[in-house]
Amino acid sequence: MKRLLVNTSIGAALVTFLLLPLQGCTNLDEVPISDITKGNFFHNEAEVLAALAGVYSQLRGTLDDYYNVSEISTDEMVVPTRGQDWYDNGQWLETHRQTWTANSVFSLAFGNGIWNTAYAGVARANVFIEALQNVTVPNKASIVAEARGLRAFYYYILMDAFGGVPIVTTTDIVKNPRNTRREVFDFIESELIAARADLPATRPSSDNGRFTQGAADAILANMYINAGVFTKDAGISTGAYNSCSGVQVSGGVDACAAAIASADAILNSGVYQLADTFQQNFRADNYASPENIFAVKFVDQAGLGLNFVMRALHYSQFNPSPWNGFATLAEAYNTFDPADRRRQVILIGQQYNVLTGDSAFDRAGNPLVFTDTIHDITQATEGEGPRVYKWPASPAHVAQDNGNDFAWFRLGEIYLIKAEALNEQSAGSAAALVVLNTLRARDFNPPQPLAVIDRSVILNERLFELIGEGKRRQDLVRFGTYTTRADDPSMAGGKVPTADYYVLLPIPQTQLDANPQLVQNSGY
Repeated sequence: MKRLLVNTSIGAALVTFLLLPLQGCTNLDEVPISDITKGNFFHNEAEVLAALAGVYSQLRGTLDDYYNVSEISTDEMVVPTRGQDWYDNGQWLETHRQTWTANSVFSLAFGNGIWNTAYAGVARANVFIEALQNVTVPNKASIVAEARGLRAFYYYILMDAFGGVPIVTTTDIVKNPRNTRREVFDFIESELIAARADLPATRPSSDNGRFTQGAADAILANMYINAGVFTKDAGISTGAYNSCSGVQVSGGVDACAAAIASADAILNSGVYQLADTFQQNFRADNYASPENIFAVKFVDQAGLGLNFVMRALHYSQFNPSPWNGFATLAEAYNTFDPADRRRQVILIGQQYNVLTGDSAFDRAGNPLVFTDTIHDITQATEGEGPRVYKWPASPAHVAQDNGNDFAWFRLGEIYLIKAEALNEQSAGSAAALVVLNTLRARDFNPPQPLAVIDRSVILNERLFELIGEGKRRQDLVRFGTYTTRADDPSMAGGKVPTADYYVLLPIPQTQLDANPQLVQNSGY
């Protein structure tokens, strides 16, 4: 594999181990399972990096439950029940409708999955950092910074989903109470700022995928633009935008100014550039995209690949047979300008096998046509609903495993964050409009620059640029429309407005039972 051709044994060890599905602790009150001891490990830098790969490997799990909830509970996607397929005890419908409870099928599946995956990453980072304390190896400070940055990202996921959670930085066997969401925000911010000082600005191709200053800056920029949400345990506005303006972050700086500064650190670094085409960011060779800032590594090997093609494509569009699940809502698809090249990542109309180009057929033998509407999400037909096909199948795929990387942060979002923060500082900002049109320029031929900018324009541009990238729930919460939104009434069985407290997920009842010091989110 091209991405595994490395120049040193250290690089080869880490890049290979980045892909391995290692097992780890998911309960911070238990001793994390680890073979790391002072007597049998960490004799040299290669062994240290091999252990660090276990912290990285947990990133792959973030593309299951956390990703699914970030998309399916929004106006971007739905997983309709199709005959006997995809009912799964109602968990997908419950997710889209936002009707979950602390002990419902949603929380037992997706809620627990988010909690356990992220805390497993935290536990692995804690074990690694502690084991490295009394070891002398080259580049130790930078390696510790990587682990701290990864741990901060796992806490970022927990903060986004649940609000305040216990902050644990040791391997001590104790039950911990919840910290406030503001305390978690401040902890993540301080960890990323401290780690950034010891991280490199860029890495050689042999270390593709490792944490850099840009990764720290990107997470910080995202946190700052969401500061109006991320610093509150409750009281998040619904029906109104939650601005970064007026929220102070490290050093007493306004969060909007901090978002611009972190975005500029990336934009002015000389490390990242917009890809020549939008699609370059997602295809099977996207490990080389100049936009990638913080990406999860995948490869065309059994058990090590990205399976997004399976979630959305019809049974007849790929081999092995996909699952025909995730669909895009008509209201999202129809918001796109037909001239916008970014709409090309959504499949609609007559369908074909995505690798051979042969005509695709439904199970009854009829030509497969994806419609723009779903009439009833409780009993959808095989072809109802457009499909996000942003990460195309790899010709070298092994079964369901494709070698496309997934970027949690890429340069396109950084332009959007800067534009939004500038607009918050000065509504209708000409500077914000320039930033937004710079991003749009590659997606229209001839160009179609925007004439005005406001919050609704920014939210739409985030839909066009980031559809399917796991950002929509966060965006709708920030813009005050996550719980208040309703699906088009022409689609039976869809979402209606829900209570304000659904902007945070409930702490799963199994976690409350395991740790009596936890306190449930308000409303559940």
